[in-house]
Amino acid sequence: MLKRSGVTASRWPSALNARSLPKARAAGWLGAGLAVMLLAACGASSSGGSGSSSGPITIGISVSLSGDFSGDGLATKQGYETWAAFQNKHGGILGRKIKLEFLSDGSSPTQVVTNYQKLITLNHVTFVAGPYSTLLTKPASVIAHRYNYVMLEGIGGGPSVFQQGLHSVYDVSASAKYQMITFAKWLAATQKAQPVAYASMTDPFLQPELDGARSYLTAHGFTSAVYKIYPVETTDFTPIASAIAASKAKVVVLGSMPPDGYALIQDFIQDHYSPKLLIEASGPDQGAAFVKAVGAKNTQGIMVPNTWYPGSTFYQNKQMVALYLNMFHGTAANISADVAEAFSTGQVLTQAVDHIKSTSNTKLNAYLQSGAQFQSVQGPVQFASDGENKAATPYVFQWQNGQLVDVLPLGVGQTKPILAAKPPWGKTP
Repeated sequence: MLKRSGVTASRWPSALNARSLPKARAAGWLGAGLAVMLLAACGASSSGGSGSSSGPITIGISVSLSGDFSGDGLATKQGYETWAAFQNKHGGILGRKIKLEFLSDGSSPTQVVTNYQKLITLNHVTFVAGPYSTLLTKPASVIAHRYNYVMLEGIGGGPSVFQQGLHSVYDVSASAKYQMITFAKWLAATQKAQPVAYASMTDPFLQPELDGARSYLTAHGFTSAVYKIYPVETTDFTPIASAIAASKAKVVVLGSMPPDGYALIQDFIQDHYSPKLLIEASGPDQGAAFVKAVGAKNTQGIMVPNTWYPGSTFYQNKQMVALYLNMFHGTAANISADVAEAFSTGQVLTQAVDHIKSTSNTKLNAYLQSGAQFQSVQGPVQFASDGENKAATPYVFQWQNGQLVDVLPLGVGQTKPILAAKPPWGKTP
């Protein structure tokens, strides 16, 4: 679920679990004290994992069952549990049962370091999987690397995780720079190259999200009519909106949160500037709050990315949703994206280990670096050298006739035809 400053956003369907922001802010919270903590770690294994070829395959995971991330931590734990239950019903891994070993980290970077040291050096788990958030994944991955363990994860996509140069941490989800890649690919394939207006908050997740789309489009002949980066503390968005309006760009890409995203649209309306295509990183996914902020007649055609939704037809998603509801009850609409991200982590681990036919972390790491392709409930997975999922295909949702509907990628789920041109403010097609 979306978290920012300790507040969890609403679940489906009023919000589409825009997963970027908690990881975004977490990326900047890790202090210099980490280096001191890591000095306490000592010793290493040549390949990591248990040498036993019998008994269960144990997977160690630190989860946030208290503190700021407790809601997401529980959903993450449930996602891993759903995957283990599903896989154990289908032969486990290498014909061996899966056993999950959880330790609670209290949403603390200090405790997550202690937890993974214990899981590896005392519990001697076969593999480790990642915790929730960039804040915790970053130090956790350093510990795993120190002991020559691979860390597969799905909920730590901030750039700082991959800028460490570890080459042993792998994110199965769409990391920051790939969040808008589906939109960018569609635009380049269907529209002529043209100027695009960009604006983003200086957030460590949102700005890379926007820059990822900009990089792709620039490589395909699109130019930057405007490129505005504004600090988190900004309260007056009129100058930014006016600069974009003055550019007369027909395509606008915003790395926004709800407050600034709402304000920019309100300013566009006042400026009588109505771009043909408008996508925001976050804001249009907030359901009734978005409609109230911009007006029901002004939502038509606005787009927003997301990494997963319950109706996905990607690999094993239907089975995951059914098993989750059987185990934890509730409704499909209220399943957190955390569940899918944790489940995807397990799916990739299963496919990789079954392929190498070994529990060696060294062999696992080599295979993940080889360019091999995997399938998950979030779509295809193929790792770049830094561990990001370069095959990520996030969804794009668009407001159509008062509803937020799935329009991209084509051929996945029951997509609605995309509106290739947003109508003027206050009008429908």
